Amino acid sequence: MTNINLCKPVISLLFFIICFVTKPSDASGSIAIYWGQNGNEGNLSATCATGRYAYVNVAFLVKFGNGQTPELNLAGHCNPAANTCTHIGSEVKDCQSRGIKVMLSLGGGIGNYSIGSTEDAKVVANYLWNNFLGGKSSSRPLGDAVLDGIDFNIELGSPQHWDDLARFLSKFCNRGRKVYLTGAPQCPFPDRLMGSPLNTRLFDYVWVQFYNNPPCQYTLGNTKSLFDSWNTWTTSVTAQKIFLGLPAAPEAAGSGYIPPDVLISQILPILKKSRKYGGVMLWSKFWDDKNGYSSSILASV
Repeated sequence: MTNINLCKPVISLLFFIICFVTKPSDASGSIAIYWGQNGNEGNLSATCATGRYAYVNVAFLVKFGNGQTPELNLAGHCNPAANTCTHIGSEVKDCQSRGIKVMLSLGGGIGNYSIGSTEDAKVVANYLWNNFLGGKSSSRPLGDAVLDGIDFNIELGSPQHWDDLARFLSKFCNRGRKVYLTGAPQCPFPDRLMGSPLNTRLFDYVWVQFYNNPPCQYTLGNTKSLFDSWNTWTTSVTAQKIFLGLPAAPEAAGSGYIPPDVLISQILPILKKSRKYGGVMLWSKFWDDKNGYSSSILASV
C-alpha cells in the first residue's frame, strides 16, 4: 500500500491563503503616508491616531547590502545606533491595533544601499526578517514589534537583484504570516531601478511617485500627462492596488504638487475608474501636518 503524504497539499494551500488571498478592498481608496524623516512630525502613535492613514511607511533603512552593517535613519525621532528606537515598537503595535499596516521603507534619496548578488539578496532578506518582521534577533531596532511588510523606495544605485530580494521576502509567507511588499517607483515607465522587482508580480501595493517627474506629473492646466502615465501603470503592473503618490505640500517636492480642489474635482474621478485604484500616497507626515492635505482630501479619496 502506498503512503500518501497529505501534509504537503495542506501546507501548500495554507501558503496560498496566507500569501495571496486577501479580503476584497472597499470601493473607496485609502491614504498611505511616509513617516520618520522629521522629528517635528509627531510620533508614530499620534500619526495613526489621526484616523487619516491606512498605511504608514517607516522611513528609511538607508544603508544595507554588500556586507555593510545595516543602518536605520529616523531623523530626529531617535537614534538606532544608541538603541533608543525600541520604544517605537509599542507605537507600531498601537497602529496595528487600529487596523493600519506598518511597513519598513528601504532606501530613499540619501543613503548607501545596493544588492550585490542573489546570495546578498538572501542575506538582506534574512536580516529584515529577523530584525523587523517575524524572526528573532537580539538587536531588533524597533523592539519586538512585527512590522507588516517591506516598502521598496529604491532611488539610488544599481537595478540589479532587487527582484531577488522581493522573491526571498515573499517566501517568508510560508512561515505563517503574510509579508506585504510595497513600492514607490518614479512615474516614468518602466522605473529604471524598480522595474525588475515589480515584474515579479509579488507586490501588494504600488504608490507611484507622480512628482519631481515633469513628463508624467500634473502641471497647471495639464492633466493629460498624469492620466496617460496612470493608465500605463494600472494596465502594466500586477499589484493589488496602485496609488497616486503626491507631495503633501508645495514645499515637499520640487514639482508635482496638486492643489486639493484640483485633485478632488479633476483627478480622482478619472483615476477611480480603474479597478486598480487604491488611493493616494503622501510625502510626508511632516508636510501633511504643515498643509493639512490629507484632511482636505480624505472624504474624496
